Amino acid sequence: MSDPRLLGDYLRARRAQVRPEDAGVVVTGVRRTPGLRREEVATLAGISADYYLRLEQGRDRNPSAQVLDALARVLRLDATAVEYLHGLAADAPSRPRPTRDAVPTGTAQLLAALDLPAFVESRRFDVLAANPLATALSPSITAGENRLRSVLLDPAEQALLPDWDWAVSGMIASFRTSLGPGRPDPETARLIDELTTRSEVFREHWSRHDVQPLEGGGFTMEHPAVGRLDLRREKLGVGGTDGQVLVVYHADPGTRTAERLALLGSLVAADQTPAALKSSPST
Repeated sequence: MSDPRLLGDYLRARRAQVRPEDAGVVVTGVRRTPGLRREEVATLAGISADYYLRLEQGRDRNPSAQVLDALARVLRLDATAVEYLHGLAADAPSRPRPTRDAVPTGTAQLLAALDLPAFVESRRFDVLAANPLATALSPSITAGENRLRSVLLDPAEQALLPDWDWAVSGMIASFRTSLGPGRPDPETARLIDELTTRSEVFREHWSRHDVQPLEGGGFTMEHPAVGRLDLRREKLGVGGTDGQVLVVYHADPGTRTAERLALLGSLVAADQTPAALKSSPST
């Protein structure tokens, strides 16, 4: 295990999220500890309280897969969280991070050819490249911006998302999943420190250690030019990179959103048309 303290942090955060009654614990009197107590987790997992304490304190470096699975059951972890837990305990070297993220040429060409809003983001949710339709959807979807920072700190971005609270909680959980177990690289650590300092919402959700699958889903956007958009989001891994993802937004065919997305595309195309062609007189 590269850093057993990370496993302890995760176990403490997750046991605080489990209600005693959900774990079959009979509650009597006043409880000062949120969630489960250490000794309750140990008993339910079939391990000694002293051994569990050593895990939380980072003094045990070799928990078995059986112990981890037992703890996952007690802490009511889903499949993604179980995988994350095992990753925290894995004896694997830290993965080197590139100093720059270069989008592969083929992916950049595909991005430019798509007639749907699309962009490429890094493992850290930095926007590495975006097509004009994606930027028209949200000005913050542009190379050099960080999606998590924008959604958390930019009021204009927040105004686009009527379900902002729900979107943020999922995004932060996906961010932790994307980073994976282990200490973050210095640049990512600086981003986490910035968001922890500037956003109470980030501090609250980050302390929970939630993770969720890196997959697509639906969301709603209130666009100032074309109105309400009920969009689908697809995330496609870019091969040969350190976790780059191609993100594509689309709508169900024949819906009002599809019509409005097409309208936005025509506005973008018109804006990119040379001025001489826009004003050419008929002959």
